Amino acid sequence: MIKIEHLSMIFGDLVVLRDISTEIAKGEVVSIIGPSGCGKSTLLRCLNLLNVPSTGAIYVDGQNILDKNTDIAKVRQKMNMVFQSFNLFAHLSVLENLTLGPIKLRGIERQQAEHKARDLLRLVGLAEKAESYPDELSGGQKQRVAIARCLAMEPEIILFDEPTSALDPTMISEVLSVIRRLAREGLTMIIVTHEMTFARDVSTRVCYMDEQGIYEEGSPEQIFDNPQREKTRAFINRVRSFGCRLSSPDFDLYGVNAQIETFCDKQIIPRRQRDNLLLLVEELLSIYKPLLEKTTLDLRIAYSEKTGSLEVVGETSDDLGNPLERGDLDDDLGVVIIRNLADSIEFQQVPGGGTRLGLNLKLI
Repeated sequence: MIKIEHLSMIFGDLVVLRDISTEIAKGEVVSIIGPSGCGKSTLLRCLNLLNVPSTGAIYVDGQNILDKNTDIAKVRQKMNMVFQSFNLFAHLSVLENLTLGPIKLRGIERQQAEHKARDLLRLVGLAEKAESYPDELSGGQKQRVAIARCLAMEPEIILFDEPTSALDPTMISEVLSVIRRLAREGLTMIIVTHEMTFARDVSTRVCYMDEQGIYEEGSPEQIFDNPQREKTRAFINRVRSFGCRLSSPDFDLYGVNAQIETFCDKQIIPRRQRDNLLLLVEELLSIYKPLLEKTTLDLRIAYSEKTGSLEVVGETSDDLGNPLERGDLDDDLGVVIIRNLADSIEFQQVPGGGTRLGLNLKLI
């Protein structure tokens, strides 16, 4: 139904979207997730030409909507959009908000349009609000009216631009319930959202955006349970990280410890887990220290807010073997401490001749 080919969006020297290509089939529910500023809403706005892409093509039912001869008004009737800020007409009643488009743009008789509008208000649970005005509604009610207004145009595709971001937590569930119902009815929907549980439940496919494009896409199970790429894993697990580079045996251990303490403060890591982390890092750096005559060490600590786990990773620029298995460290107390504190230890060689040692810290 929708085919995007090599889509880019550039504002001056700022590249917002870069070389995006994907397809969306009829009946699919595609959720777009990613960090703020990655271009999610811009991509959505490009699909109905609220933003005109700099390069590329967008095909809807085989028609390139970027062709200069395309009737944009017809495209927008086929592909309607629900905004995060509702965009209701404050001077019109709820019923009038729903009937204006069908009457003016589709030529529907008023009586027929009003009958359809009341049916849609019942669908979203707001039939009793037909004569109310937007200022008399809660945020959740306004968004449900906005969804009903969108449905009144009988679109084939609905675009949702963060439909719950302007709502209080108590109002979010009522809007998401309506969207879930639409998904069960087989509507084609593209949803920009920061509600991860909702995206997992409602989607047939999830696109994670980063680096100005679709960084990874797949089924909800793949993206949320087994993401393949590092930035996707970090986003899904809400990972916060700290890193430093050590290139000399004379590195400042006290300075490194102070930075780790600051990182732990920001992540509100419990004291016992923090103490275990500091002990593990100190012993690990003691083992790496003689190797820093010959190599550089990148130390990274990652904390997953979702799982509450800590990962310590040491990457060297040269392959000097597994530092925990050096012959001179047999029965070394530091190695024993590390093995006791770490829930798992993984060593591997990396492309380019370096090594990676990853340790997951026990939560006890």
